[in-house]
Amino acid sequence: MMRLLRSMLIYLAAGLGANAAVAQDLSAYLVGEMRGLVIHEAPVAVSALPFLRIDETQGQLADYAGRHVVLNFWATWCAPCREEMPSLQNLQTALGGEDFTVVTLATGRNPPQAIRRFFEEIGVTDLQQHRDINQQIAREMGVFGLPITVILNPEGQEIARLRGDAHWDSPEAIALIGALIGQPGG
Repeated sequence: MMRLLRSMLIYLAAGLGANAAVAQDLSAYLVGEMRGLVIHEAPVAVSALPFLRIDETQGQLADYAGRHVVLNFWATWCAPCREEMPSLQNLQTALGGEDFTVVTLATGRNPPQAIRRFFEEIGVTDLQQHRDINQQIAREMGVFGLPITVILNPEGQEIARLRGDAHWDSPEAIALIGALIGQPGG
């Protein structure tokens, strides 16, 4: 099992342009809430279906090509999502930039005014507000239950997935994401 995990991590590091030392140490980052993160053996294609931005224009996940993305599927009625969202904003603040971003995608019945109110109530000001039209992206990507967070590589492929909520601003999460995107230590 350890041999398989190590092989997966080396493959992942090569795919992300990271060095083998980072890959060998990546298993050390799968602790606390991050121990549930499943790192895929090979990158997985993501949906090409459109989503709606808060201004009602369409976008696609491909719009983020060239960047690492933490993509969070959530809903306004989801209590764990309410707890998790501020930590996603903190992750964006800590690591966001030209090469990395956090993208939130409300799936299910989430009218724009409910999304805006949700963000206002919990004090989230720096995350994008996108809607998954009729849950089509979530269905195509096998998202069952919320929240679900997937990590995309710069080629726009899913490389890891976490079911359930997490503290994305915890030292373990910042270190793990930093290692995945080639910025050890965050």
